[in-house]
Amino acid sequence: MVNIHFQKIALNLFTYKFVRDVAFSSPLFHNRTMTKAEKARIVTRILNLEYPDRKPLLHYSNPFELLIAVILSAQTTDAGVNKVTPELFRRYPTPEVLARAEQNHVEEIIHPTGFFRMKAANIIKTAAALAERGEGTEVPGTMKELTALPGVGRKTANVILYHIFDQPAIIVDTHFKRVTKRLGFTRLTEPEKIEKQLSRAIPKEIQSDFSMTVNLHGRKYCFARKPDCAGCPLKELCPSAV
Repeated sequence: MVNIHFQKIALNLFTYKFVRDVAFSSPLFHNRTMTKAEKARIVTRILNLEYPDRKPLLHYSNPFELLIAVILSAQTTDAGVNKVTPELFRRYPTPEVLARAEQNHVEEIIHPTGFFRMKAANIIKTAAALAERGEGTEVPGTMKELTALPGVGRKTANVILYHIFDQPAIIVDTHFKRVTKRLGFTRLTEPEKIEKQLSRAIPKEIQSDFSMTVNLHGRKYCFARKPDCAGCPLKELCPSAV
């Protein structure tokens, strides 16, 4: 079993190196007129191997829980949200139950995530809207319906559309915004404008993988301060590499 395990690791490393070598030897890589779509395909191939597990970092067991968790993740870390959601969902496991919750009780549970009063009010109102639909822990499947819910912006909606409904999505958070700017995909600063620009530029079939892996890349290599350019698998592609 040990030999098989190390054989798999060796194969993955070989495949990873092969994909990088092919990408960087491609005429596209050396062509300064490479389009954003072409560059995005190369980036996605490399990062898919670097990050084979592209599941959300938030813990959840159904669509309702993921929606609430993403709302709570605003202006805080996923790890911080994961610390409070077990107790939150133990007490309020369905939209119907959360919709009837006392706001101060919810605030006590989610207090560590910050902006707890606003978040508590939003998740209770969102739960009430979902309860009215009468679909249990299911959530809406369109951008329009999702962004009509309290506390749900386009980033949150795109997370749901990708992970629950397997729809193409450009998910713009602080990590994605930083990495795409450094890689030269955008000069814009407003999340919605970045989303719309890259939704047009990047092929739909790779948008979700591109979003998730770029996000993970910002957490592992492309830090806000002192990015690890030396170890970055995209350094040959990055105009910001030092």
